[in-house]
Amino acid sequence: MKILLFGKGGQVGWELQRSLAPLGEIVALDFDSKDHCGDFSNLTGLADTVRNVKPDVIVNAAAHTAVDKAESEAELARTLNALAPGVLAQEAARAGAWLVHYSTDYVFDGSGTRPWTETDTPAPLNVYGQTKLEGEQLIQAACPQHLILRTSWVYAARGGNFAKTMLRLAQERERLTVIDDQFGAPTGAELLADVTAHAIRQLRQRPEDAGLYHLVASGETNWHAYAKYVLAQARLLQPALLIKASEVVPVPSTAFPTPARRPHNSRLDTRKLQATFGLSLPHWQPGVARMLAETL
Repeated sequence: MKILLFGKGGQVGWELQRSLAPLGEIVALDFDSKDHCGDFSNLTGLADTVRNVKPDVIVNAAAHTAVDKAESEAELARTLNALAPGVLAQEAARAGAWLVHYSTDYVFDGSGTRPWTETDTPAPLNVYGQTKLEGEQLIQAACPQHLILRTSWVYAARGGNFAKTMLRLAQERERLTVIDDQFGAPTGAELLADVTAHAIRQLRQRPEDAGLYHLVASGETNWHAYAKYVLAQARLLQPALLIKASEVVPVPSTAFPTPARRPHNSRLDTRKLQATFGLSLPHWQPGVARMLAETL
């Protein structure tokens, strides 16, 4: 099997290089790759890459993920998040290849408290969510052999993430203020990558399982409780670590106004994925604890 991976330098792309390796040959690209075009702003180049590599599976871990920045560069966000995946879908269909693509809970408006299912009606609040939704729709229209995985609150040991930011701030400040009215499940890039590899193996045997699925760790939390868990784990793992913050104060989203509106409810219902692929998704806390153990 030949796998063409886009976005190899990102958090999920980095883990995918590990998880996909046992499945076959991987051609892993980033936006600045030299041998083939991995630049999502170059739609013709992307199409040429697929035609030249002739993959059995395309895995797209590239995206415009700067949510606030997307508000002021909507056309670029649309090119990277919608038009480029659409081109990949057309080329995958032409080649008879599978396309795996990652999307987001931001396709929903974040209302209510019930976890979102795959059949709920999307209503994105911001440009990022709008462009990711359009990307889903273009893939679904062009390529029957697709796997779209919606996720949220992604973190990894590699690169920046919320937990690392909280640890840094807690060593600088005596008092932290953290939002407590947005709910979701922190989801590790390694979990996304491992489930992706499992799903690809199954889809090659059972193409009828193609489609859209929600994939997040189990359980739920809010950013405030997440921050408190991170600091508590850090103290356990590194008792000598100097954490100045003695207070972690909960505040509403309105305390941190941003260019892009954020959903309050980022909960995703994963029962369809677990049933279809025979998986049991782990609780979010052990993954975060493992990531902290790797980075501290």
